[in-house]
Amino acid sequence: MSRLCYLALVISFVALFQNAASIDYGAALTKSLLFYEAQRSGKLPPNQRVQWRGDSALTDGKDSGVDLTGGYYDAGDNVKFGFPMAYTVTMLAWSVVEFGPQLRARNELSNALRAIKWGTDYLIKAHVEPNVMYGQVGDGGSDHSCWMRPEDMTTPRTAYKIDEQHPGSDLAAESAAALAAAAIAFQGSQPSYSSRLLNHAKQLFDFATKYTGKYHDSIPGAGQFYSSSGFEDELLWAATWLSLATNDNTYSDIVTKSSNFGGTRTMFSWDDKFVGAQILISKGILEGKFKSENGNLDQAKKYGEEYICNCMQKGNNNLRKTNGGLLWFQEWNNLQYVTTASFIITTYADILNAAKTTIQCPSGTVGPQDLITFAKSQVDYILGSNPKQMSYMVGIRSNYPKRVHHRGASIVSIKKDPSPVSCQAGFDQWFHRNADNPNVLDGAIVGGPNQSDEYSDDRENYQQSETATANIAPFVGVLARFA
Repeated sequence: MSRLCYLALVISFVALFQNAASIDYGAALTKSLLFYEAQRSGKLPPNQRVQWRGDSALTDGKDSGVDLTGGYYDAGDNVKFGFPMAYTVTMLAWSVVEFGPQLRARNELSNALRAIKWGTDYLIKAHVEPNVMYGQVGDGGSDHSCWMRPEDMTTPRTAYKIDEQHPGSDLAAESAAALAAAAIAFQGSQPSYSSRLLNHAKQLFDFATKYTGKYHDSIPGAGQFYSSSGFEDELLWAATWLSLATNDNTYSDIVTKSSNFGGTRTMFSWDDKFVGAQILISKGILEGKFKSENGNLDQAKKYGEEYICNCMQKGNNNLRKTNGGLLWFQEWNNLQYVTTASFIITTYADILNAAKTTIQCPSGTVGPQDLITFAKSQVDYILGSNPKQMSYMVGIRSNYPKRVHHRGASIVSIKKDPSPVSCQAGFDQWFHRNADNPNVLDGAIVGGPNQSDEYSDDRENYQQSETATANIAPFVGVLARFA
């Protein structure tokens, strides 16, 4: 190696080290929860902190004779998709369940609970009867044909539901998981609300198991955006959360006697919950809450640990990484899978530490500190310790995405200019505008760089520049752990 090349390599490593040393996890945690206030639909509360947003979609559900106001817009559009929304709530709740003390220490626990409650209040509204649930408000096709602020959008707000004749086991079970996890999160501070959540969770789980089917077969429009690969993962995931929330043998028996723990997965996401269920089961085994009959549950633990080994590059089928060190899953919104992997690894590090044990991976032993070091490398990459020295969370450091693919952030705030922005005018005046977004979408995590660690800050490049509620929810707990 020439002296010049060696010097360049040293400078590069020094820059990355300085980047990592200057990362403010506390600020990132605060902004991650602010993001959810920017995604709110409905009548905004007096304590709303994201001031460029206004009230929106105040008649959602009216055409169907129900109140479906509230909840979250899923990404850079103005549709409320129930499936990823419920998953987002589950992950926010899991963050509180696992890292509640750390959130409290950073004075963010109340903000995390408010973010959860904004979602659970909506899910309760959407669950209008034991076997009826609204799973979508708005039409993805017409919404994506327009570029409008949520405050004055004119696109259809049609509501779509699942029921006994048109089932959706995945949607119902994911909603049950969300409400059960949230019930645990609110157990100490709001016990009556926790009980209410649990009642809805039980009803939804019964609905999911009695009337089986994929939700997108009942709500076809959702399949174009959030198609479900199946519902067995959600049923296992929901039963596990209900078991933990209720200590009822009915649910633990379902988990114990399950015939499908998913095998070794390659990702954990809004569509595939098997890894989440496997890690919850593993925790239950190590804490003595789950007893494995005939080694059945040990399979779930084995699969969950194999996923972690593959992330750690110590498994039989290691996940890919970029040259810059980022876990690589796919081109479109890769970071959503990195944040879930970071959450799983960080959570399991603490589980192993409490149990005073390790993972025996095919290529060596992995201990709690190994997991923390690896998870931190992924977090640091997202927050700026990467080849482009760019934070992929908006609002962190000075170099972050300024042209996020997001309708509300890219159009002037209605409070600054109340003149209506029409469907096509939004594209002409704002979407195609060669300028930074007028509103900073603090806490948003974009899709992220490509496999070559390159990123194009262009709102038309939605595969890289769009954010989603599912991207950030797992990161809340991880940031609380590192702050």
